[in-house]
Amino acid sequence: MLLGYLASGWAAGAGEQGAPQSAGSGLSILDRSRSMVHDFTEGVARHVDGWFGDKPFEQGGSVSGRIGFKFLTRQHESPDASFRFGAKLDMPNVKEQTYLFFGQENERELVIDQPEPFTRRELLLAEDRKQDQTFFAGVGYALRDNIDFRAGLRSGIKPYAQARYKKGWALGERNHFDFRETLFWNRKDGVGSTTALSFGHGFTRSLAFRWQLAGTISDETDGLAWSNSMGIFKSLGDQRIVSLEALIGGATAGSDNVSETGIRAVWKQPVYRDWTLVEVSLGHFWPQGDAKDENRRGWALGVGFEILF
Repeated sequence: MLLGYLASGWAAGAGEQGAPQSAGSGLSILDRSRSMVHDFTEGVARHVDGWFGDKPFEQGGSVSGRIGFKFLTRQHESPDASFRFGAKLDMPNVKEQTYLFFGQENERELVIDQPEPFTRRELLLAEDRKQDQTFFAGVGYALRDNIDFRAGLRSGIKPYAQARYKKGWALGERNHFDFRETLFWNRKDGVGSTTALSFGHGFTRSLAFRWQLAGTISDETDGLAWSNSMGIFKSLGDQRIVSLEALIGGATAGSDNVSETGIRAVWKQPVYRDWTLVEVSLGHFWPQGDAKDENRRGWALGVGFEILF
């Protein structure tokens, strides 16, 4: 059911395909490349896990991750491209609830735990790859199924920490509500928090409505920085999904609470295999208030490609 995809995350649901096959002469270049990335990541996990004991990695060890590229352009702005990489390592010789993670993400969004629909990548906003993106690595501890703690380092040996709580409720057969609260700390922001809410309603098995709201408060935000979206999602079968959303965002401090409004249409589908995903996004955005500038008003286009391993 489409509502299940919205509750768990479309890409995450599509990516539950198991470990890649070992690279061989009968596989395509894409298959072999995916296997090489998976094998390298698993090799790192096995090596690190061996520091803590002699239990075979096969007894509970696993790795998973994703590699993503996105090319985007906004009207009146130069084209841009972004790269994302992330991996999670579960290791049997380490405590059962403990895991390692590493990758490359937008630095600000990584620290505050920004929900994916409101990231610069999904809003089709350009990034400075040297200033905005960072390599990160850290350790996480899952206290329960819905509570975990994460501590890590970003490029330049900059520490950060997070305590996250998430909970979902099925409200009958057609409705689902999700709540996520993240407390975070880093040297620049001090202590802050991000709250994310999501409500989904399934009209049919292939048509659903979703409303999402996120707010972040810290020393670096103007009051409460917030984002809101409402949209319709339609499944066309074979894991193909098309959506149309209305977006609005801003901050509570200052003379104008709203900084930008927009609409976004997205087409997602697997290509080649279930673990190879393509996304095409088309949006139109209107800056508001102090940010209002006719030169920033216009269309935006994004084409993304993601491999799950």
